[in-house]
Amino acid sequence: MGDWLSDRIIRAVLGVLRLVPFDLRRDLGARFVASVIAPVAGFRTRVRDNLALVMPDLPEAEVRRMTRAVPANMGRALVELYSPEDLKARVRDEPFVGPGVPALEEANRTGRGVLLVTGHIGNYDSLRAALIARGYRVGGLYKPMRNRFFNEHYVATISRIGQPLFSRTRQGMAAMVRFLREGGMVGVVLDQHTGLGEPVMFMGRPAMTGLAVAEMALRYDALVLPCYGIRRADGGFTLWFETPVEPTDALTMTQALNDDLERQVRAHMDQWLWTHRRWKGPLPDEMDDGSEEEA
Repeated sequence: MGDWLSDRIIRAVLGVLRLVPFDLRRDLGARFVASVIAPVAGFRTRVRDNLALVMPDLPEAEVRRMTRAVPANMGRALVELYSPEDLKARVRDEPFVGPGVPALEEANRTGRGVLLVTGHIGNYDSLRAALIARGYRVGGLYKPMRNRFFNEHYVATISRIGQPLFSRTRQGMAAMVRFLREGGMVGVVLDQHTGLGEPVMFMGRPAMTGLAVAEMALRYDALVLPCYGIRRADGGFTLWFETPVEPTDALTMTQALNDDLERQVRAHMDQWLWTHRRWKGPLPDEMDDGSEEEA
């Protein structure tokens, strides 16, 4: 009943927002999440806790700003997710920029599989929408929502941006691998805690990070391309493609991906999802001590 009720509330709010123009809709969504949802859901506390963990010297005034700006970005991204036609129209003519663009175009010409690796920063769906609008074969990997009522319209909505979509299930992962081996491009979000990962450094602390992306790239000779849809003040997005990650070993490649995302987070602090419980591992010196003892 709780899942059903929360889903109905979300549907109602999104339905009302769809009655107003896109830019106003995004602003209202930002205000609603920052002012109404964030205090109730504990988002402000999570932002504070994570900032205290990895950036303890951040001035208090900036911490206060972040506790409001981060949920506001979440609200904008949620509205954009549920406005697929407006989002596609907004990014259709945005240029691709960054040192990785030539590698992206070459892989598209030659039919090489690509793993488009990003994080919860800005709006990663802006990348998928822009690539599909230009004729790229792009699939998305998603994690089904725990609330099955919400999951139904969530999957239907992200499908309107483009298909195929692959769920993080055994069947979904198998379908994703086939798509990748056939020369498709798959968007993957890497910055979530996973107990099956390894403690890879991120923002100065070990963060459990899955190695599967790098392992797939090595196994199937896929290009690993860090990319980001960074929000601009004018309402558009900078669609940035970084230099591809060199194929070495899974741990080294994953560390490179974390390092690249960290640079983006530090450059656009209020656009990353600081509400994630990203760090659950030991302190860096504790991790080092354990490694030395095992050695």
